[in-house]
Amino acid sequence: MAGPVHYEVFIRKTAPAPWALLMATESRNHAIEAAEDILNDNRAAAVRVTKETLDAETMEFSSLTVLTKGAPEVRQKRVIPDDEVGPRCTGIQDFYAPHARELIGRVLEDWLIRRGVTAFELLHRPDLAEVLEASGVELQHAVQKVAVPESQAVGQPVHELIRHYQKLADSVIERLVAAGRAQRFPTLEGRSLADLAHRLAGTSDRAFIMGGVVSGALAGLKTPRTRLDRMMDLAEAAPLDGPPRAIVMVAIEQILCEMMAQRTSLADILGPSLDQGASLAAVVRMVAPAEIEALIARDHRLRLLVPTIEGPARRLGERLQAGEYPLLSAVLARMVLRELRSPRRLRPADPEGEIDILRALAMTLTATAGRLLTLEEVQDAFIERSKSLITADFVAAFVKPCSTVMCEAEHLMRLCENVTGTANKRSAARWLHACLSSLRFETEMRRSELPPGQVLATLAGLQRAAGKVELSDSDEGQICEALGKVGASVEASARLIDQMVRAPVPVPHKLQVLLRLAAGETGPRGPVTERARAEALKLLRHPKVRAELGSTPAALEPIRELMRTVGLAA
Repeated sequence: MAGPVHYEVFIRKTAPAPWALLMATESRNHAIEAAEDILNDNRAAAVRVTKETLDAETMEFSSLTVLTKGAPEVRQKRVIPDDEVGPRCTGIQDFYAPHARELIGRVLEDWLIRRGVTAFELLHRPDLAEVLEASGVELQHAVQKVAVPESQAVGQPVHELIRHYQKLADSVIERLVAAGRAQRFPTLEGRSLADLAHRLAGTSDRAFIMGGVVSGALAGLKTPRTRLDRMMDLAEAAPLDGPPRAIVMVAIEQILCEMMAQRTSLADILGPSLDQGASLAAVVRMVAPAEIEALIARDHRLRLLVPTIEGPARRLGERLQAGEYPLLSAVLARMVLRELRSPRRLRPADPEGEIDILRALAMTLTATAGRLLTLEEVQDAFIERSKSLITADFVAAFVKPCSTVMCEAEHLMRLCENVTGTANKRSAARWLHACLSSLRFETEMRRSELPPGQVLATLAGLQRAAGKVELSDSDEGQICEALGKVGASVEASARLIDQMVRAPVPVPHKLQVLLRLAAGETGPRGPVTERARAEALKLLRHPKVRAELGSTPAALEPIRELMRTVGLAA
């Protein structure tokens, strides 16, 4: 078991019994033979052999089933706890709980979007309740969408659950319509919202009535932008502090959370011209405007990537920065993480722009980490997003504008720099190594119109860039080795070092050129640097050269510095 791969043998003594580890070995044949012998001797009802491979980077084992024989596993029936028996909603008030409103928003999503309202408003506006009841089919389908999955989960007859939820929904609608007819939801025409909140404070149904007041104030407003503007007006008209202010703010925040959860709402509030990446950046700026402004002041490139927020969105951002609506801030932050984890492209037609906006999002979210999200959550989201950057489709689109293979190599180096996660870095490094080790790359470098010395300097620059993108030692070594081989081919074809040695220039200048090449400053490390080092050492050992250097002390000091860099005795 000292090696990175071993095999484990599991047995089940009886069909219902769980799997138990019997032995582990590094021999595949030994593991399979042992498992078959156990089964043939009736010492177990079933056997299984798995191959366990150790990942040297994460030090975790990945398992692969090699053999399974014997009686099939007996599926255990799920034991339903007593508190899960029966419908999950048993009374009218259960409909107003956050998880119930979320479920209502899902099953009636199309209906709510068509009318430009949220589930909270549906539960607090008599006119909407009457329209839904009159539709008949919409309400019936919503009840079925809730009852059928719940029936499968708790094992209760589906028809009983449908009848139960239909009756409960009728009761909720009846109560809401009766409250509307009794004019329990006062309008704000000629009334102060602050005075109304003070009068409601301390009453038993204050949340229900204030929800109806706030929802009624949004009636007739269809677009999310105008609705948000209206809610910010209501927030300004709310009491300054105490329970009366909380009554108003809680109702506004619940509507905002449900409204912002809809993608169509964000597009209208932030601007339809923004793509998905810019919208996410704008959301981060809205949630934490002070942190983002400070970040933009230090890095002006962000000003071009993070859109400004104006109008109602800016008003909301100021309140979020002041610490109001913490639940909404958390909802928006989670929404950004959810979009980052999704496979949806942020800028489908612009791969390079997608990397730019991802860098901006990484900087802005990291700057706000600790207030809304943990740094670990942000890192995990970008590791998941990086998986979409190393797919064949994205890489092909990313390098498509390149007319030369050197341009492709530079793009792939940038890709390595911008992906995160050990596995993603390794995959990006494979793309880069495949490019650098290709015959096309070597041919283009040898036939380049640029002088050979400039080509070598470019290859050295790629080597230095590879050392800065945080690749694993093995991946970085393979990439540097590939660049070194190409550099050796270019140098051998041009006989550049021979020309340097024979050049009719002063010895100090000749030594500086060779030592800079040997140090990897003007050429890629590998065969080229080793040959340059050998030629420099040969020159330094020549008596005439040593005498000439001794006669010019001023030229000797820079040569000594280069010799220390190369590892030669000064």
